Amino acid sequence: MIDCHVHIWPHGSGTSFPVEKTLEKYCEQAAAVGIEELAITEHLFRFVQAIPLLERAWTAEEPSPLLEDMHTYWRTHATADLDAYVTAVEMAKARGMPVLLGLEVDYYPALMDAVGELLSGYPFDVLLGSVHWLGSWRFDDLDSKLSMDVWDHVQLDEAYERYVAAVEELASSHVCDVLAHLDLIKVTARVPEDLSWVHNRLADAAFMNGMTVEVSSAGWRKPIAEQYPCSSLLELLAEKGVPVTTASDAHDPSVVGHGFDKLFRLLEGAGYTHENTFRRRSPLAVPLEAASLEKR
Repeated sequence: MIDCHVHIWPHGSGTSFPVEKTLEKYCEQAAAVGIEELAITEHLFRFVQAIPLLERAWTAEEPSPLLEDMHTYWRTHATADLDAYVTAVEMAKARGMPVLLGLEVDYYPALMDAVGELLSGYPFDVLLGSVHWLGSWRFDDLDSKLSMDVWDHVQLDEAYERYVAAVEELASSHVCDVLAHLDLIKVTARVPEDLSWVHNRLADAAFMNGMTVEVSSAGWRKPIAEQYPCSSLLELLAEKGVPVTTASDAHDPSVVGHGFDKLFRLLEGAGYTHENTFRRRSPLAVPLEAASLEKR
């Protein structure tokens, strides 16, 4: 199986180069749990090249504690150099490590064309698309009290509508190849009674834009305690013929391949026989095989 979503730096920490030793640890863990390939997909917002985008993304918002918290977050994280990152991963590939050069491209409202231009000159294998914020609200940042407090006051249907609309814009931009943690908005376990419209629109966004969808074990480590996407959404994706890939969203080597034995059973139950890996932004379907995965 493939772990198509791996980070080399934890959130809230700095960045360091070179990354070869870190990648070696990830590859050792992958081999130990039967993962054949890793896509290294650090967040775009970790790199100084993204700062112009970060500065433009929220210019229309009124000053607020939430907005200031957002800017503090970027100042903490946007410290690495994208060119150095690309060089390090490409060197690891040249040494024979089973890694792909990727990036997690977070949603920048109305700026996805600029994101595409920024990334067009790099030899990426795969780009993941994800929505982690709605305006300056980082709705899935469980460590931000300000962001978590918003959940106590927001209307659930409104929050889910904003999230779905953001995913639709991200998918239609065609900047990315994979939709990561497709129903991430459920992360805090606050879920409206009727999810049918949410699932239908998310599945349509993937299908109509030719996207692969990541099936991720990361939700099992969050308050929702459920994989992304949930089983009913996964079945809808399978009915539409939307291709999938598998992911842990690891930020530490020990998490690589987390829960992949369960993911395999879910995918098999939904009718999938193949998953996608990627080469230079082109999907490649490979058999979905039950590797001898370590129980966690």
